[in-house]
Amino acid sequence: MSADNTVPHVVNVPDHGRYELRDAGRMIGQAQYVVVPVEGGRDRVVFFHTEVDDAYGGRGLAQVLATFALDDTMAAARTIVPVCPNIARFVKRHPEPYAAHVSRATSADLAALPS
Repeated sequence: MSADNTVPHVVNVPDHGRYELRDAGRMIGQAQYVVVPVEGGRDRVVFFHTEVDDAYGGRGLAQVLATFALDDTMAAARTIVPVCPNIARFVKRHPEPYAAHVSRATSADLAALPS
C-alpha cells in the first residue's frame, strides 16, 4: 500500500475497456475486457488480460480485482467469458457465485479481441 495508508480499490473504466486496481490515484493493476453485444440476450464480457504490478504481489490484490470485476459483470446481467488464464483460474477456484454466469468463448468473442 501507499505511504498514506490508502486501501487499493477497483473502478470500472468502460471507455478504456478495463477494471483498474488503484492505489493513491495510481493504477497498479488491471483486468482488460471487451463487451460483445448479444441481440435479444445478455451481453458478453470477454476478459482477456489481467495483471497486478509486481511491487504489490502477494497481498491478495489480484483476487480483489477479479472479485470486483466479476461481481460487477454479474450485477449488470452480463455473461462472463474468461479468456484470460488468471480470470479462468479464479472462476474455476470460486465456482460460487460465478459458474452460472460463465460461458466459453465463441468465435464472435475471439474476433472482438484487440489484435
